[in-house]
Amino acid sequence: MSVLNQKSVLDMIKKFRRNWHTLCNSERTTVCGADSMLLALQLAMAENNKQLIGEFTVSLSDVLLTWKYLLHEKLNITTENVEVMDHYEDIRRTYDDFLKNSNMIDLIDIYNKCSVLTSSCENSTNISPSQLLDFLTGKQYTVDDKTDVYMPASPVSGHSQDNKKVQLLAKKIIYSYLNLLVNSKNDLALAHILNIPDRGLGIEAFTDLKHAAREKQMSIFLVATSFIRTIELGGKGYAPSPSDPLMTHVKGLSNFINFIDKLDEILGEIPNPSIAGGQLLSVIKMQLIKGQNSRDPFYKAVEEVAQDLDLRIKNIVNSQQEDVAVNTTDISPARPKSYAINHGTAYCGRDTVKMLLVLLDEEAASAPTSNKAELLYGDENTIHHHGISILTLFR
Repeated sequence: MSVLNQKSVLDMIKKFRRNWHTLCNSERTTVCGADSMLLALQLAMAENNKQLIGEFTVSLSDVLLTWKYLLHEKLNITTENVEVMDHYEDIRRTYDDFLKNSNMIDLIDIYNKCSVLTSSCENSTNISPSQLLDFLTGKQYTVDDKTDVYMPASPVSGHSQDNKKVQLLAKKIIYSYLNLLVNSKNDLALAHILNIPDRGLGIEAFTDLKHAAREKQMSIFLVATSFIRTIELGGKGYAPSPSDPLMTHVKGLSNFINFIDKLDEILGEIPNPSIAGGQLLSVIKMQLIKGQNSRDPFYKAVEEVAQDLDLRIKNIVNSQQEDVAVNTTDISPARPKSYAINHGTAYCGRDTVKMLLVLLDEEAASAPTSNKAELLYGDENTIHHHGISILTLFR
């Protein structure tokens, strides 16, 4: 059943992509999978608590309680026996705003949008609300082992557990780079990779960027890009104020923006999506393992994930080329201008973008993480390469 539901979720996303022009404002809108939905809810609740009690924090039990209610409420499944948190409407509004500002859409909104399509050949979603609920909560994955998906997993084999964590970390980082490349407004993806590898852009830098983004009502990436471009242009009329908090992070931000530029150039200059995809993975891989010991678990994990994704990209490209019914889009294949500030609207590498969207959609349709405590708070001592939990970063 789990495999069937997962396939149904992916089919639902494909249906959304085929009809994106009537269902959302941008083809580069990225899908918020179950884990990202939960992280976004955690941030929304912490933000709400900050407004109420002055502290950007929230307990695991409160997040899980509200998560359960959110899923039932958004899917229009009876909430009679589901406890609702105080100020739920405010939390829901903050959650929706976060996704909207990040140009993301969650799986339930996709389901609801697809449900109202009137086309005779697109009139069913092939998945029921209760099946989508089971998928998002991970219920289907506990039928055999009878474990509670909300409880931290008991340590079994320390070595294998650590290897799995490192593998998942490498996967999350590489996917986040690709996600930001497709959707530059995705603050969640940026938070995962801003300081990986270490660029000296820790909590202080992220906080300064977040404050600037909120003040200017822009995405964090666009704020960082605009700041670095202003410095690169030079001249008294362009130079940022010496008192600008971001001035203390120039080196790290320049390193980050220039690296994303390098990825953007590959996207715009290599027309073959299979070659472009391979190049993107190669450049990201080299950035992540630079200076690392080849026997380090993270080094090996990055190589393995990059290799797996390269094969997956080739399969996607072959499948797209064979599909005569592939939907054409209005994206201009024109190359982006050098130093284009708004990466989100500099549409380029049309076929490569479409391929990356398929790759990201498949990841969004993957099973949710069973250990919610680790997903939301994590043990920062086990996170490689100066990683910090998302809640701590946004705080």
